[in-house]
Amino acid sequence: MAAAEKPTSALKFLSKPIADPPSVCVVFGDEAFLKREILRELRRQVLGEDGEFSLTVTTGKEAEPRDVWDQLATVSMFGGGRRMVVIEEADDFVSRRRPVLEEYVQHPKPTGVLVLEVRTWASNTRLYKAVAASGLQIECKSPTPGELKKWLTSRTQKIHGAELEPAALETLMELIEPEIGLLDQELARLALLTGAERVITPQLVEANVGSWRTKSTWDLIDDAAAGKAAEALLQLDRLLAAGENPIALLGQIASTFRRFAQATRLVEQAERERRREPLRSMLQQAGFKPFVLGKAEQQLKQIGRDRGRQLYRWLLAADLAIKGASSTPARARLVLEELIVRLSRQADPRLTASKA
Repeated sequence: MAAAEKPTSALKFLSKPIADPPSVCVVFGDEAFLKREILRELRRQVLGEDGEFSLTVTTGKEAEPRDVWDQLATVSMFGGGRRMVVIEEADDFVSRRRPVLEEYVQHPKPTGVLVLEVRTWASNTRLYKAVAASGLQIECKSPTPGELKKWLTSRTQKIHGAELEPAALETLMELIEPEIGLLDQELARLALLTGAERVITPQLVEANVGSWRTKSTWDLIDDAAAGKAAEALLQLDRLLAAGENPIALLGQIASTFRRFAQATRLVEQAERERRREPLRSMLQQAGFKPFVLGKAEQQLKQIGRDRGRQLYRWLLAADLAIKGASSTPARARLVLEELIVRLSRQADPRLTASKA
């Protein structure tokens, strides 16, 4: 691959992925939704649709170079082609192992692809320059409004199978906060409501966004985060009775609780590095807007550290269940109810954590 002087933007990569990713890729920035999409696309490009046996995912805290190199050099018995190792939250790993990584970038394992997911990626380091010369660097930051509109229009057609009218997107962005993950979830939900025409119109947006259903969904999320299981379950019952799709509901719930999970990780990372940083700062870094930080702080304290550590796993398990064995309405309802109950004030965090 030709040398890249500047990192590739996340939206550019998602719009036109490269067919053969290089041996070292770095995904950096603070836009969590784009990071997840980039990692998913890299996995598809390297391993195909059935390459889970050739994938290893670890964290920067747990990763050791020798183990990582061994995994990259070993061909899976059950998966063909290349190996892929993803090191999430790799900032600490990069700091501790910079010389070793610099050497690896010069002589990578041809049998594998190493992906480093970091928050910051300084351009004045030898490692940055080495990856720029022979690898791939993808920056995940909030796009401009124009870039976001263009990408969402394309994604709605490609991923959600519907045409998005420009006026409909303008209406949508006026009704809800312009956050990529939230907008994408709303578009996925609206695509399910288009019928045979498969067109998202301004009228469809006005009828289904910002209505009592949207308010009830946010009330459900707030009640669940506050540990008010009874109130959250009541809102869930009303929404499902009104015809809300469980997948769409889980998408909106996950958007908020992934931020709580990220904030928990940031708190623990700061403690490991012996840094003192206000909890509100951690929540803001995780993606919460300034005007909800007070409420989010109280909710995260209610969730607690034990459950905060499990949130990513719970959300993934719920997503897989609703899209798989529990796709029927009754079973999907039980999946959502279990998630809410796990977060209740009455639930013992130690017991709920042990089930994950």
